Amino acid sequence: MYCIHCMNNISTVGTDALEAAGYAFVEDPAAANAWLVRSANLNEMEMPHDLLAIARAGAGVNNIPVERCAQQGVVVFNTPGANANAVKELVICGMLLACRDIIGGVEWVHEASDDPQIAKRAEKAKKRFAGFELAGKRVGVIGLGAIGAEVADALIALGAEVMGYDPYLSINAAWGLDRRIEHATDLDQLLSACDFVTLHVPATDSTRGMISAEAISKMKHGAVLLNFARDALVDEQALAEALDDGKLARYVTDFANPASANMKNAIVLPHLGASTGEAEDNCAVMAANQLRDYLENGNIVNSVNYGRVDLGPLVSGTRLALFHENVQGVIGEVSQAIARGGLNIENMSNVSRGANAYTLLEVTGNVTDALVSELEGLTGIRRVRHIVR
Repeated sequence: MYCIHCMNNISTVGTDALEAAGYAFVEDPAAANAWLVRSANLNEMEMPHDLLAIARAGAGVNNIPVERCAQQGVVVFNTPGANANAVKELVICGMLLACRDIIGGVEWVHEASDDPQIAKRAEKAKKRFAGFELAGKRVGVIGLGAIGAEVADALIALGAEVMGYDPYLSINAAWGLDRRIEHATDLDQLLSACDFVTLHVPATDSTRGMISAEAISKMKHGAVLLNFARDALVDEQALAEALDDGKLARYVTDFANPASANMKNAIVLPHLGASTGEAEDNCAVMAANQLRDYLENGNIVNSVNYGRVDLGPLVSGTRLALFHENVQGVIGEVSQAIARGGLNIENMSNVSRGANAYTLLEVTGNVTDALVSELEGLTGIRRVRHIVR
């Protein structure tokens, strides 16, 4: 059976399930067929020859060399949506903290805790911490994936007016949104119209620095910006200036760094978004299930470097899993090599993602070492796995 190495502490709900299925956990990452990871930085690590997959118990994969893994035929999984409820709840908490000076009120009580007249003084002091209500405010949600969609729906339930922006929103995802959510056709439309703007997009080449000085200039005076996605989405120097001069009233973020920690009118949390027992369990279970389905069946679900392929469980027989470049002619050469080997292809799925392609074949006949070697030698082939049940 396969060997697993945990780069971080992973919830035992997930690891116990793998152990029960016969998987072994090893201390040496070089001896593992798969890695389970949360926050450990793998970008400078060497990928051992026998490493087949990396499963991130969480959504972000900035700590994993995704494209290098693709070149070596190592599948990188994440667990989108597993921690969505935990993050959603913290985002709503952040909005409420921005609406009302709850933190200031708590600090006042702490400082006055030894005063026997604290109750009487509190009645006079509380006006200092007065705020406003979230209901009736317009909130812009940038990114309507697993987390953004839940945030948008929760805000509707709280009485806010919600405007969503996501140029990559799928039809199926759109059907799942509350019909009262207004669709923004471009980012500027949302920025200029909303009292709150909350970010829920990944950090990519197209989104890094998207909240720039120019974008901030288009926001309403006194608006609140929330960032529970990635700090790289925001130009922090421009943001600090906007907070200093009052252009923005508040910045609420889950990413503490030297810039955000010293910003005026910023509420900075120590990356608590997915820090609930439930979220950690959900992520671990999803990561473990995806690893097992890939290792045992060759199926790929929720990979960030290879497309989705699902032939169902391998009840009996043989599958060949091929990682290759997304170029013309590869499938033809593979088919010819399999035919020369006297095998018949019973089922096949081929999916590409950018320059990376994955083909899963269910075959009948004897898969010899010589055939596997021939397939590995074909132009464009990166890795071949022979899976037998």
